[in-house]
Amino acid sequence: MSATTEFAAGVVSAAGLGSRLYEVADWYDAESLLTDDERRVLGRLRTFLDEKARPLLSEYWERGEFPEELRQPLVDLDLMEPAELVSDGQPARGIYQGFRIFELARTDASLATFYTAQAGLFRTAIRVGASPEQQREWMPRVVDFSLKGVFSLTEPEHGSDIAGGLATTARREDDGGWVIDGAKRWIGGAATADVLAVFARDVADSQVKAFLVPREAPGVVVEKIHRKTALRMMQNAHITLDGVRVTEADRLHNVNSFKDVAAMLRAMRSDVAWIATGIQAGAFEAALRYVREREQFGRKLGSFQLVQEKLARMLGNVTASLSLVVRLTEQQERGIYRDQDSALAKMQTSLAMRETVALAREVVGGNGITLDTDVARFHADAEAVYSYEGTHEINALIVGRALTGASAFAK
Repeated sequence: MSATTEFAAGVVSAAGLGSRLYEVADWYDAESLLTDDERRVLGRLRTFLDEKARPLLSEYWERGEFPEELRQPLVDLDLMEPAELVSDGQPARGIYQGFRIFELARTDASLATFYTAQAGLFRTAIRVGASPEQQREWMPRVVDFSLKGVFSLTEPEHGSDIAGGLATTARREDDGGWVIDGAKRWIGGAATADVLAVFARDVADSQVKAFLVPREAPGVVVEKIHRKTALRMMQNAHITLDGVRVTEADRLHNVNSFKDVAAMLRAMRSDVAWIATGIQAGAFEAALRYVREREQFGRKLGSFQLVQEKLARMLGNVTASLSLVVRLTEQQERGIYRDQDSALAKMQTSLAMRETVALAREVVGGNGITLDTDVARFHADAEAVYSYEGTHEINALIVGRALTGASAFAK
């Protein structure tokens, strides 16, 4: 049997756990970087997604609702810091965390966004922005989801220009507390969060501060954003803050300027790059399943030259993207965090994602605009991922600044 035939057949891998989890989309076997325990945890996630989540996705996507019956079972899987991966007191490895996102995204972008809202965005806000004392209090509750939070940065009138344009204000009161006024938009999961990590400009020094605001605090109004054509299951919110009072104890003490927010963004963009890569894998696998079964002109679609060329391009995009995020994750595990690295990964994987989902839609033909093949869901959801956590242009300018030493951002 040739090496290619063995690969396609899914023979027992070096990990000794039977067929590889990602044998179709992971052409260069990045999965081999995972330990046996990490693969077992991901295997549990795969079983849950295949048996419990996948049958519900098309219905809930079309309804624009999140499948609430999946929320607690997904939390109960203990994926953030699984006991078998942290027994030595060390956090779960970055490569496992990346593949956890990849696995969620290759099933559904909304599920991946929902989970990373807590495990990525909110957790990073606490990890980077909270003082050691605050971390000791809050981080265990973040990990077990007993303190659910969201990252509230984007505003109705400020997205790409948020660094200089952030308009939500925080005013220090004589009693030491704070009053927050403003609005946030596109905040995923806000309606079910316990607290909102709100970023606001201190009126005293014009520097950005961050606060954990209880969702049900007086003056907080959370409204669902309707009429979306992407990430329809993910419940994004418009948040109004009108004279909202919080204590100094609820301020993230290590956030004292936008530079501190930027430190969070450079860590979180790698998560979005993993999501973009997972979406590609899901779209590619769905298209491949379809062309192996669908017949036209008396032949399987997969036997046509033009279809095979598109499949090869999709696989090339997935492989390049997976190689990029794996390498970025390895660098970050060694403590190397640079804006231009995470920006490059988000920019490039999202660009490849756009092409990959379009090619998947092409090879599936007219059925590619229905939810029956999964391709339409990936195709639509990709547009949201392409824009969030920094548009293509913003990330390109971050990379360009690093290359040339000159900032091309508008003043």
